[in-house]
Amino acid sequence: MHLWLIPLFPLIGFLLNGLWGKRWSKPVVSAIAIGSIAASFLYALAVIAKLSPIDTPYSEHYFTWIQSGFFNVGCDLFVDRLTAVMLLIVTGVGLLIHIYAIGYMAHEGGYYRFFSYFNLFVFFMLLLVMASNLLLMFVGWEGVGLCSYLLVGFYFLEEFASNAANKAFIVNRIGDFGFSLGMFLAVATFHTLDFGQIAAAVATLPVEAKAGVITAITLLLFVGATGKSAQIPLYVWLPDAMAGPTPVSALIHAATMVTAGVYMVTRVSFLYLHAPVAMNVVAIVGVLTAIFAASIGITQNDIKKVFAYSTVSQLGYMFLGVGLGAYSAGIFHLMTHAFFKALLFLGAGSVIHGLGGEQDLRHMGGLRKAMPITFVTLGVASLAISGIPPFSGFFSKDAILSAAYSHSPWMFWIGAITAGMTAFYVFRAWFLAFFGVYRGHHHAHESPSSMTLPLIVLAILAAVGGFFNIPRWLSPAYPLAENENAVAMIISVFFGVIGIVVAAYLYVIRPAAADSLKAAFGRLYTLVLNKYYVDEIYQALIVRPLEAISSFVLWRGVDETLIDTTLVNGLARVIRGWGSIFRQWQSGSIRNYATWILAGSLLVILVLGLAGGGR
Repeated sequence: MHLWLIPLFPLIGFLLNGLWGKRWSKPVVSAIAIGSIAASFLYALAVIAKLSPIDTPYSEHYFTWIQSGFFNVGCDLFVDRLTAVMLLIVTGVGLLIHIYAIGYMAHEGGYYRFFSYFNLFVFFMLLLVMASNLLLMFVGWEGVGLCSYLLVGFYFLEEFASNAANKAFIVNRIGDFGFSLGMFLAVATFHTLDFGQIAAAVATLPVEAKAGVITAITLLLFVGATGKSAQIPLYVWLPDAMAGPTPVSALIHAATMVTAGVYMVTRVSFLYLHAPVAMNVVAIVGVLTAIFAASIGITQNDIKKVFAYSTVSQLGYMFLGVGLGAYSAGIFHLMTHAFFKALLFLGAGSVIHGLGGEQDLRHMGGLRKAMPITFVTLGVASLAISGIPPFSGFFSKDAILSAAYSHSPWMFWIGAITAGMTAFYVFRAWFLAFFGVYRGHHHAHESPSSMTLPLIVLAILAAVGGFFNIPRWLSPAYPLAENENAVAMIISVFFGVIGIVVAAYLYVIRPAAADSLKAAFGRLYTLVLNKYYVDEIYQALIVRPLEAISSFVLWRGVDETLIDTTLVNGLARVIRGWGSIFRQWQSGSIRNYATWILAGSLLVILVLGLAGGGR
């Protein structure tokens, strides 16, 4: 099957554009970047078609990477039903966003650099989802983190971009430290990191056996997931990551990389099923993140920030699903989310492009006539994420909420309320951008066809994607979630409709009422507008104390005092002092040398005489 060809194509695109793209024209750079992703997508389709139906994983071993005692790690790739879903999302949605980026980045500097980084990201993401062991997955995991850093900081001459890139990189290192510890503990427990071998070892254990160790492994791995997938308390990097170009937000921070944590938990579900405590933690963190991020999204005025907090919230939904054991529902929502969230970000990018870089919703309005394609496609995305039937989000979100309704009523109600909040803030953004009077200062215009065509394709997928029966496709490996619950479905749709109606009333029918509500909520509104001051709390409790310790203890105490003053400079002063003494003996005068020899000879005779007299 030559599975290695799937990630190889984007890697070749990265190397070609990265090494020689600066010399080539933009059309050549674009052709290489898009051609590599298209080749990967088509080859992935061919592989999946040959393997369909994929009842058992198909793997290929290429070489032994690490061999030390009992520990053996191979460079192995494999494809199963879960991998197939992820391959089509990464390459399919990735291809559409690459095409969109041609128009969006047309007038930006570093064009070749952007597309080389974009191709490198796809390579690492494919490596992540095709890896047959945790260590190779971790290579892809770290690789997509590197590409996120490079692309968030793409506008590196701007301080805000470099600060956002550093924040994303550092926060993710915290999560990845937990992931690393989880791998070490897995090696110590199972003597392997291969998914199949760990699953076979776990399958022979009763549920209660080694529960403490397995719980520790799964919780440590989940720490990595909270960083990569922006969950409480490590979610703070994702909204700032909007400093990168909008196609980056769509591909990396909405459709693919940030879902890696959900994919990882699903991939090692055989561990989580033996760790009910860890599964509860995953579900609780997910549902709390969902409503927390949704509440912040209500008050944001930057259109990309609105969708960023929406991403954090929707990732919480996915973790709620997998934490409740509804793995197929969580992956189903991962897929539909890739469609409608990529569409939301690309639609936002189209608005920003059409307004000359404007991102503030307060400076938009009345754009539906000037940007009809963007208007309609963003409307489809808004309906999908709101869970309105028959759009895609209805099916996947309903599957998660049905599982919550059966297993944990309080989680269901938080999820249902979050659905209403989601519908409210997404349609708030849509109404503010496309209805009312234009409040901006730029001449609005529709985006070029290279941008609108991907919008149309994604709108179709967001509309009909719910009819792709992903839970049924995954059922051989991941049991179906609870059957659709009519009560849960009615409640969730009701909350979604209420959210849309309230948004229409406040921002279309009676806009003055929105200002009255802001004044009525007063300090609460200010609190939410400032994101509950979480960043400021982190600065006060973590960042500044660490900076103080680094400054006074490590810098002044260790570096300046101990190393520089005492060890380096102090040793130099001692050697210099002795050198100044010895230098006096090297005067270059033969008379002085003869005097020193005579004095030395007399001293030796005296010492020997005294020694002989003593005998």
